[in-house]
Amino acid sequence: MANLVDDLGQEMLYLPGTASLIQDIDKRVMVVLRDGRTLIGYLRSLDQFANLLLTQTVERIHVRDKYGDIERGVFLIRGENVVLCGEVDFKSSKFKNLTQVPQEEILTNSSRRAKKKKEEKTKSY
Repeated sequence: MANLVDDLGQEMLYLPGTASLIQDIDKRVMVVLRDGRTLIGYLRSLDQFANLLLTQTVERIHVRDKYGDIERGVFLIRGENVVLCGEVDFKSSKFKNLTQVPQEEILTNSSRRAKKKKEEKTKSY
């Protein structure tokens, strides 16, 4: 990639907007959606509207220090639903204190947590 220069004549180390995602094509990325879901997959394609195409996608659900992955396969995401997208180092020590549990267990824990939040919300009214 050629060196880009901004208005002040300083070298830019990034591409602005969606163009910055071009360097992540064919890499494993994590995408956080507007509805709160977290998807992890290989970024295969994107366009100027930040519409993303992920393959080998899993939906990761976190409940406290546990997580579970649900296989989703090929996933096309409309750009307006993307909150965050980037490459993640899963070998990092930040992920070592999380425990992976089976899909059924994480779904049960997640629904319990949502139900509890809903009850607390209705009590506050």
